[in-house]
Amino acid sequence: MNTDPYKRFCSVLCDQWLEVLDELNIGAFTVNLDRKLTAINFSAQALMALREKEVVGRDCREIFTGVPCVASCVIKNGEPSTSGDQDLEVRDEADEIHLITRFATPIYDRRREVSGCLTILQDHSPITDLINRLKHEEQNLKNILDSLDSGIFTVNRGGLFTFFNTAAEKISGYDRSEVLGKSCAAVFEGEDADDVCMIKETINGVKVGNRHRGNMRDRDGVPIPIMASYQSLKNEKGNIVGGLATFQDLTLVRQLEQALRNQYTYHDMIGKSPAMQKIFDRVTVVADTDTTILIEGPTGTGKDLLAKVIHSASSRAAQPLVKINCAAIPENLLESELFGYAKGAFTGAVRDKPGRFHEADGGTIFLDEIGDMPLILQAKLLRVIEDREFYPLGSLKTRKVDVRILSATNRRLESLVADGAFREDLFYRLNVFRINLPSLAERPSDLPLLIRHTLRRLCSAGGYPMPSLSQTALKLLLNSNYPGNIRELENILEHAVIVCRGEKILPEHLPDYFRETEVEPIRHGPREPHRGESDGHDGERNRIADQLEIHQWHRGKTARALGIDRTTLWRKMKRYHLI
Repeated sequence: MNTDPYKRFCSVLCDQWLEVLDELNIGAFTVNLDRKLTAINFSAQALMALREKEVVGRDCREIFTGVPCVASCVIKNGEPSTSGDQDLEVRDEADEIHLITRFATPIYDRRREVSGCLTILQDHSPITDLINRLKHEEQNLKNILDSLDSGIFTVNRGGLFTFFNTAAEKISGYDRSEVLGKSCAAVFEGEDADDVCMIKETINGVKVGNRHRGNMRDRDGVPIPIMASYQSLKNEKGNIVGGLATFQDLTLVRQLEQALRNQYTYHDMIGKSPAMQKIFDRVTVVADTDTTILIEGPTGTGKDLLAKVIHSASSRAAQPLVKINCAAIPENLLESELFGYAKGAFTGAVRDKPGRFHEADGGTIFLDEIGDMPLILQAKLLRVIEDREFYPLGSLKTRKVDVRILSATNRRLESLVADGAFREDLFYRLNVFRINLPSLAERPSDLPLLIRHTLRRLCSAGGYPMPSLSQTALKLLLNSNYPGNIRELENILEHAVIVCRGEKILPEHLPDYFRETEVEPIRHGPREPHRGESDGHDGERNRIADQLEIHQWHRGKTARALGIDRTTLWRKMKRYHLI
């Protein structure tokens, strides 16, 4: 039995992704560093005419004929070497030929060490067969193409859109009426984009690669990863009259890559508001330095994601990013989690155990909820920042580390310093470069982008067709204050996607608590009650306001102090105009 916790972690993660890919009829299998097959999903078994019990544990080079299992994920001295995607022909159990695209990516464990390779097999023979039969004038086939899940469009000799199917509308966010007759560069990255150049080459009779990874842009300019194929379109006389492209949304594949590699980019943070653009500009400047960064912002605004983006854009990206939530670990265990302990430090310490700082050596450590760190540990953290060394619990020897420190909090550290709950010298050490993430209430112009992006991501991961939003449901979504910010928005949309059985999300598909909340324009900050609004409830309003002040407007702690849940507190705050 495999007892290595890191390998068990990787095995569980990959098994989950294999199941997700199975739901989408995408074949996938994994191999370890010894090139032994470790798992294969049902879609791959059917596609390759194999049985799991007959192949798991065997050398993949002995199993597959015509499908290299490691060629694009070669492991040399523990390092992966990844090449481009590969188109292949295979025969299934019925001896039918399938045209597949093979994509491979390394699998990393928690230590960011390569532990194997994941290979994805995408069968696109049915679409290819339809394309080969397509004639420019055949309206019936165009109707068929309009019903497919893959995006398809055609252009004329001038590169202007002449056909844009329903799947293309859903993937891109454009209505066909907005693009027909316009240049194909409108949905790509300009006239010089690789995809546009390939379309022009096919129109000129040049045969280009069958499967190309690129990016489309939705109507708000947000990039969408796609896999596209291009070919010329001919009339009955064999003359080229335009070009045809088929493409698939690679949002799921991108999520898979990020989960396996823990790599994120600025594109993963959605926002065109001035507040977010300012943050992107500042992060671009500071990411590739070793500067200590403090990220502040309300709960659910994406502090964790921003830390991942900063690490991925830094020179330490190839090294570990280690996260620890200072509020989630009991105070008596937090020191050993951060700094580790020596053998014999306490009863049960039968061996040395490295802490999170040791694990992050050479990389980045992310201290989330830093405002909840006990005072006694703050002094020890101060020394790590100043001297880059610390004593493991129970050890007489210091340990040197080379780490970059990122920290985050949803509380105002200045207020904690004033109350004596946070060391002033530590605050100044952490506050070298501060980034304040705004709440959704402060960036309402980003809501349409976030809603569309979140729906696309949720539907890709769940294998659901992406529904549209009714005007009433959209109005409800656009007029909420979202006390839980982006996290709350994601939960609401995930609920709607699961409940919705049709092609459009209606108000009744939204959570009950959300629909029951009175719709009113987004407000910024607390305000005084209107004249005549007390109605005898001044006492309750004052109690809530007092508790909010005591807990620095932390709604979770305030709700617990009042003996009510967060939703009830939120409604009362709205009723008494405390937000």
